[in-house]
Amino acid sequence: QVQLVESGGGLVQAGGSLRLSCAASGRTFSRDAMGWFRQVPGKEREFVSAISGSSVRKYYADSVKGRFTISRDNAKNTVYLQMNSLQAEDTAVYYCAARTAYYSESDYYTQDYDYWGQGTQVTVSS
Repeated sequence: QVQLVESGGGLVQAGGSLRLSCAASGRTFSRDAMGWFRQVPGKEREFVSAISGSSVRKYYADSVKGRFTISRDNAKNTVYLQMNSLQAEDTAVYYCAARTAYYSESDYYTQDYDYWGQGTQVTVSS
């Protein structure tokens, strides 16, 4: 059974940091693109960041560039999202996702990922 399990969410003050983790199991994810998305109640889920299987390619939403860093450890089947300088607007449920096939940069940004986690809540107090 394929599973993606997010952890590391919580409550933090504005300006603080959190590190999200996504542990994958049930198959080998080392060649998959891994992405982070977030969703606020009443709004559509949006792209945050993504990373290629080899970690060569990394992509970020404009709203998080310079503040968030995505990384992965294929030996541990885990992807991370280091979030610094958090703002109230970053409050959301954060989802991890895996995509098995990707052919262009645009593939990282769409939501056509094959596997999704259950999400972890991040709340930033202002």
